[in-house]
Amino acid sequence: MRKNYGIFFITLVLVAGLDQLSKWYITSTMSLHASYPVIDGFFNITYIRNPGAAFGFLANAAPLFRSGFLIAVSAAAIVMILYYLAQNRSGGALLIYALSLITGGAAGNLIDRVRFGNVVDFLDVYIGSYHWPAFNVADSAISIGAVLLVVEMFRRKKAGITAAGE
Repeated sequence: MRKNYGIFFITLVLVAGLDQLSKWYITSTMSLHASYPVIDGFFNITYIRNPGAAFGFLANAAPLFRSGFLIAVSAAAIVMILYYLAQNRSGGALLIYALSLITGGAAGNLIDRVRFGNVVDFLDVYIGSYHWPAFNVADSAISIGAVLLVVEMFRRKKAGITAAGE
């Protein structure tokens, strides 16, 4: 299990670091709301600041409430994952990678919320006038981690493994 902790923390640091590095690059080389096409009609790099959560959730809430709530939820999620890992002795590689991606992404966005009161987003995927909400490296890691976590849950259910590893 000690090896898994190493993998967890290395992945977490790499995800949060890559997230922060990419956001630093965007904020230092682009003006807010500037957009550059990467694949015409499908993908742009567009610098925006998202005060809310996924899909703009709470974007129109009072700034003090929104910021405090989202910081608390992010910190609580990180603490719960760390607690789960400390209690779980049967975490396989897929579970460890899933949780490390989620935690690294949560940490990357938490850093933004503490520093700026919002999150830097810049990956803009669209088809014609239909846009997916802009996102970032942290959001991508959280989404991939969540998919891996669901796959692991189905794998464990099929194998008859409980959360405690029995």
